[in-house]
Amino acid sequence: MVDEGVPSRVVLPQDGDDVVDVTRELDKYLTFRVGESNFGIDLLRIKEIIEYASVCDIPMVPSHIRGVINLRGNVVPVIDLAQRIGVEGDATESKRSCIIIIDVLVQDESMDIGLVVDAVNKVYEIGEEDVEHAPAFGANIPTEFIKGMGRIERKFVVLLELAKVLDIDEISIQEYSDLAEHS
Repeated sequence: MVDEGVPSRVVLPQDGDDVVDVTRELDKYLTFRVGESNFGIDLLRIKEIIEYASVCDIPMVPSHIRGVINLRGNVVPVIDLAQRIGVEGDATESKRSCIIIIDVLVQDESMDIGLVVDAVNKVYEIGEEDVEHAPAFGANIPTEFIKGMGRIERKFVVLLELAKVLDIDEISIQEYSDLAEHS
């Protein structure tokens, strides 16, 4: 949740007329649920959020690629985030399931990719001081997918590194290895 009562810029008077300008760096993150876990992604990377709609299946693709949707005349690939990062997700879509549309750069061209999540929660401002390094052990998802652990109201959310999660080259390599296994 964006807290309007907490300024991101504070001016403190010091020694009479002198003013010291202190600026806190706050990033906004959209938080959402996949399975039993809460995650966050940089709000600036999100193009839009849409209700889960019918996804057109594509044969012979990896399990983390759900298919494609038609978004205002554009074909948008849809990735099952739970499958991609290796967590237990809700296999059936619910009324709260959404597709988060992310704008990614592929070979100097902008491309939309949809991420299926179980539910969208809130937008939070998280300062750098509230982001911890991901633990080196015990993570159920690959550590390269984790940007850090964001502290929100005495709890932590996993902040995802979208550049790694949506690395088209890696997804393509995985696609070919998955196809080879099925041959």
